[in-house]
Amino acid sequence: MDLSFYKSYLSEEIRDEGRAEGRAEGRAQASADAILLVLEQRGIAVTDDVRDRVTGCYDPETLRAWLVRAVTADSAEEIFADE
Repeated sequence: MDLSFYKSYLSEEIRDEGRAEGRAEGRAQASADAILLVLEQRGIAVTDDVRDRVTGCYDPETLRAWLVRAVTADSAEEIFADE
């Protein structure tokens, strides 16, 4: 059985891309978890719509902006104020 593909440059590149995507998704999930935790610890109700929007976002800049707003927001929806 020829296994040369698994050692090729192309297969390494594909694996590296997969690893990078996995790390980016992991960071996005951690940011989303932090946003929800801040809101919940502050006693702010988080609706399913807000939870879905936060966990469905993978843009690091957007997640960071939402996290900053979550610290002072009066409602969960307020983190999306400038959008």
